[in-house]
Amino acid sequence: QVGRSDLAGRVWITNFIFTHCADTCPLQSAQMAKLQADFAEGKDLRLISITVDPERDTVLVLSQYAKRYGADPERWLFLTGEKKTIYRLALESFRLSVVDPAEGVKSWFLGPLPLLAHHGEMGKQFIHSSRFVLVDRQAGIRGYYHSNEEESLRRLRRDAHALLRGEK
Repeated sequence: QVGRSDLAGRVWITNFIFTHCADTCPLQSAQMAKLQADFAEGKDLRLISITVDPERDTVLVLSQYAKRYGADPERWLFLTGEKKTIYRLALESFRLSVVDPAEGVKSWFLGPLPLLAHHGEMGKQFIHSSRFVLVDRQAGIRGYYHSNEEESLRRLRRDAHALLRGEK
């Protein structure tokens, strides 16, 4: 179990994925792996990937997925939980779009298509934001970054380094 208190005093970068995705999730995970390498000395930085498909993404499945990307289990966490809780977290805490295939579109903000990851499978449509979220040591959101744009990822690295140095 991981809660907000476990991340208190740390800088973290969060994204939402699911392991059987064939679209943006592998690209997001590859970018997270690069961030893990880039911040190898950042002891106070955590990477947090949260599944939007907890029914299929069990702890075992997430563990195997994490190994595929070389995730250090002390620094890059793959989280699951109750679907309703995860979707509420995405929508209300992170202010990111997400679709529950069983309930239809629910979003805080539906922006242009590049902001969303779309996945269709057997009649199900998974849609979730493909952005990374930078969170400061007080659990405040400091920025949103496109996971597929190099300039946005450069800003993420710069901003994360600044937070790790204690800059505001």
